[in-house]
Amino acid sequence: MEQLKLTNYLIVIVGPTAIGKTALSIQLAKYFKCDIVSCDSRQFFKEMAVGTAVPSAAELSQAPHHFIQNKSITENYNVGDYEREVLPLLDDLFSQNNVQIVVGGSGLYVDAIIKGFDEFPDVSDEIKSEINARYNEKGIEYLQEKLQELDPDYFDFLQQNNPQTLVNQQRMKRFIGVSMAAKAPYSSFLNQEKNKRNFTPILIGLEAPREEMYQRINQRVDLMMNNGLLHEVAGLKSHQNLNALQTVGYRELFDYLDEKISLEEAIEEIKKNTRRFAKRQLTWFKRNEHTQWFSYKEPLQNILNYINEFTR
Repeated sequence: MEQLKLTNYLIVIVGPTAIGKTALSIQLAKYFKCDIVSCDSRQFFKEMAVGTAVPSAAELSQAPHHFIQNKSITENYNVGDYEREVLPLLDDLFSQNNVQIVVGGSGLYVDAIIKGFDEFPDVSDEIKSEINARYNEKGIEYLQEKLQELDPDYFDFLQQNNPQTLVNQQRMKRFIGVSMAAKAPYSSFLNQEKNKRNFTPILIGLEAPREEMYQRINQRVDLMMNNGLLHEVAGLKSHQNLNALQTVGYRELFDYLDEKISLEEAIEEIKKNTRRFAKRQLTWFKRNEHTQWFSYKEPLQNILNYINEFTR
């Protein structure tokens, strides 16, 4: 008799920063006796442990984790590389257990796992550093003008359909970097045929009332400072134009170290920018109508009941 093949299920836990995704992922991994694959593009980097709230040693010991501090900020690593590396890993994990977990707040990387990502040319460190230096000098206006120059059709599309992207410095840098590396518009690489996935995603979103979310973010930032974030950032000062460090918690403290603002101002900027980042994360994840949203205080059993509706 032919053996019945089990359906693979990928539990994908998403939501804004500081909402409790790590804690839930560990609880679910222990229940399903499976691994956890990180989908947080900032936690890949081993030099950025404090500022990215990498799970603690105690948390990491409770379940096997992947893509946590496995890269260096000096490596040229992007979402396409991640997709190429994570899919074979998932194939291997599914051969051991037909339920696996992905957790993270990087929407682009979540999409790369679930839907697949268009193949883009590599962007050299030199190009990234040039873009970062110009951005640090001229601000978001430089990025908007440069994208309009290199890919006017895509700029017009974003202006009409997704204007908030035009003020997202990370994504704008990506569009420009690809265009410069390829000597072709970024949009020319979109909508390529994707590889099919061998799993069914179960999307779980965590959320909180805005004031509670902001309070959790402020507490997270204070904890990071107490845990040595300033020391971590100071040790990375010579690398401050690297792409990985153009992110919340690092840019603001570089400004403090450059004597542009006071430490108190830097901390308040980190909190403010993290709150903005959380709002962007929610906007991204709320677009997917297949995500089931739960309160960050939701009893574990309620979430398990929802998942078991799929996996039974």
